[in-house]
Amino acid sequence: MCTRHSIHCFIPPYILEHMAQSPLERVRALAITNLASGAAFVAFRMSAQAMPTLLAQKSPDGTKNRLIYDAKGTNSLPGTLARAENQKATGDAAVDEAYDGSGDVYDFYEQLFQRNSLDGNGMTLVSTAHVAEVDFQGEFVPMNNAFWNGQQMAYGDGDGIVFKRFTGSLEVIGHELTHGVQSFTSNLTYQGQSGALNEHFADVFGMVIRQWKEGTAVEDASWVVGKELLVPAPTRRGIRDMEKPGTAYANDPELGDDPQPATMAGLYTGPKDNGGVHINSGIPNRAFVLTAKALGGNAWEVAGRIWYETMLQLHSSSQFDDCARITVQVAGNKRYGAAAKKAVKAAWKKVGITV
Repeated sequence: MCTRHSIHCFIPPYILEHMAQSPLERVRALAITNLASGAAFVAFRMSAQAMPTLLAQKSPDGTKNRLIYDAKGTNSLPGTLARAENQKATGDAAVDEAYDGSGDVYDFYEQLFQRNSLDGNGMTLVSTAHVAEVDFQGEFVPMNNAFWNGQQMAYGDGDGIVFKRFTGSLEVIGHELTHGVQSFTSNLTYQGQSGALNEHFADVFGMVIRQWKEGTAVEDASWVVGKELLVPAPTRRGIRDMEKPGTAYANDPELGDDPQPATMAGLYTGPKDNGGVHINSGIPNRAFVLTAKALGGNAWEVAGRIWYETMLQLHSSSQFDDCARITVQVAGNKRYGAAAKKAVKAAWKKVGITV
């Protein structure tokens, strides 16, 4: 479901490829299924990028509207409606986490940026929990991923061996829904550096939404993305480390080694991962963290606002240099001051981009 040409998925293909070599039969079989099931989504993903406004389901009254469905262990989307806006908790952890998490994302964008849902125009937030995939025997198996398909969110329950349920991490929910936000703004093409920026903004706001919700200041913040997803092991801390790219996992028997570079000197230029969209996102991720730490306080107050305004100004084929240049320009606004501009320039320079 989440291969090279597929929809926006949280777990990168190179992790699934390594898992497909696992000595554990269950892990290996699920990874092969996950990698093999993406072809059916090629056409949908391309149309979703071309015309995102046509896929948006509007809220009846133009305000926050959440619809959480239950796929009940199948791949049928959206599934059976399990919880709608203003309804009480169901007692199903995945359904209720999807409801609460999508509400947190809506509140973040509305309260900080006066953005009415993902499209800015009251789009209904549709999510499906308990999504599965079909293996080669025609049986439904747990999905080790979460994805945004241009229209809705879908969450797998994980295999219980490497991954837990994907609704259990707020930054995963924020990450995937931010793919929706950027599809209505910069609409960054999911290939090469523009695709890495696509993943970068999703990581930034996924993490900042979590910090905002928990009231965590920069000096106390963790920048490890997706740590709640993983069944604990000494060789893994998360899926990505925004502050220290390339260190989230190492010599892990299931995940392998984290391939993210920390600077432009290590930029991946090969064909896998859509030209390194998840791999190279570590470079701008680090620039954001360096900026946020230099400014102190809360990441959503200055650094987050600079990055949000930048996301609005980029275009579909923007590169890292474009992002760096615009963040510096935005930071130079009188509202942020000379210290912010200096911090942003220094952060990009540390990752190998001079503005």
